[in-house]
Amino acid sequence: MTPERLGLLWGITVFAGAGARLLAALSGLPGVVLLLLSGLLIGRSGLGLVEPLDLGLGLETTVGLLVSLVLFDGGLNLRLPGDTIKATVLRISLLRLLLSLGAGVLAAHWLAGLGWSVAAVYSAIVLGTGPTVVTPIVQQIRLASPLGDVLEAEGLVLEPVGAVLALLLLELLLGDLHGWRELAIGLMSRLGGGVLIGLAVGWLLSEVLRRLPSEHSVGLRLQLTLGVLFLMFSIAEWLLPESGLPASVAAGVVVGRRPSTQAGQLDELIRELARLAITMLFPLLAADVSWAELSPLGWGGVSCVLVLMVVVRPAAVSVATVGLPLDWRQRLFLGWLAPRGIVTAAVASLFAIRLEQAGVLGAGRLQGLVFLTILMTVGLQGLTAQPLAKVLGLIDQSSEASDGAPLPAEPSEAAP
Repeated sequence: MTPERLGLLWGITVFAGAGARLLAALSGLPGVVLLLLSGLLIGRSGLGLVEPLDLGLGLETTVGLLVSLVLFDGGLNLRLPGDTIKATVLRISLLRLLLSLGAGVLAAHWLAGLGWSVAAVYSAIVLGTGPTVVTPIVQQIRLASPLGDVLEAEGLVLEPVGAVLALLLLELLLGDLHGWRELAIGLMSRLGGGVLIGLAVGWLLSEVLRRLPSEHSVGLRLQLTLGVLFLMFSIAEWLLPESGLPASVAAGVVVGRRPSTQAGQLDELIRELARLAITMLFPLLAADVSWAELSPLGWGGVSCVLVLMVVVRPAAVSVATVGLPLDWRQRLFLGWLAPRGIVTAAVASLFAIRLEQAGVLGAGRLQGLVFLTILMTVGLQGLTAQPLAKVLGLIDQSSEASDGAPLPAEPSEAAP
């Protein structure tokens, strides 16, 4: 690929993403929906101006680094005040890990026609909701706190777990792993190793930022943070593939609790860079989807996604919140809003390439079903979240009061 063509690819992608952001700001439509549509427009399904595979090996590297930035920003801004909120996130994550994973395999096999092994990979990929999608929706509809915190935290917990589990299932499918025991050991080692790496690097980075003299600019702190983050992600991926995702979240959580006089400015700059990463990634990854991969799925694929949206997710949330002081309105909203995001799209694109290279049947259907899941969850839930929140009375009217009934937080618990 010539440098001119490569530059044109990135230019068209970023311009399409920026145009989608502008249209969202002017129209009030969910930005993530328009970002996906912009990618379909410039990619294989539309004008054919962008072909992500032209990036070659650089596609995986670029996507990985940008995703690490997005997850780091999510961990940086994660807040879980009170035992009720933590218990809600933990229960939903554990129940969805068990119920949604098994139900996703059955739905993908029986309804969408995927083989059992490929269906298991699909179910793991779509396990986690996307904080990169949830956060803009929550902010746009002014969802009553702390429902938004629960939704964001759920995605930050499950997206790395789903990505690591999907990789191990892929390796099991390709014969690189032998048996479920090796898979379980691999899951624990990569998740645990990633978290430990993230905690250590996050503590080191927070100490360096804290000890920097105040006269040093925020720009220098930003450059240092990005340098450490990208180096940590690359080393973690080299040591334990897919461990860079939990490492990024863990590092962000640690750095987010550092005492620093310039922490607010730095966090805002990182958030803006994370938004830019989303603006680049969504169109780029959506451009890789073709109607030829979506159309063979037919009503079976649509039915599979609908089952996950309106049956599996609400059931898992209902079971997980038994005994918690939540009313039916909050349970209903938590059971409905579960859009998939950047990590889901990135993992699907990269895994489909590996399956195609290995000659495994169903690689195209896997990617098509994943993107159909993203399109349907982002589109339907993104467009209906605000009307549903209004009907249920879960909209904040001001910083002091809200019309909804937020989750009760214990006054004795301080936000971490």
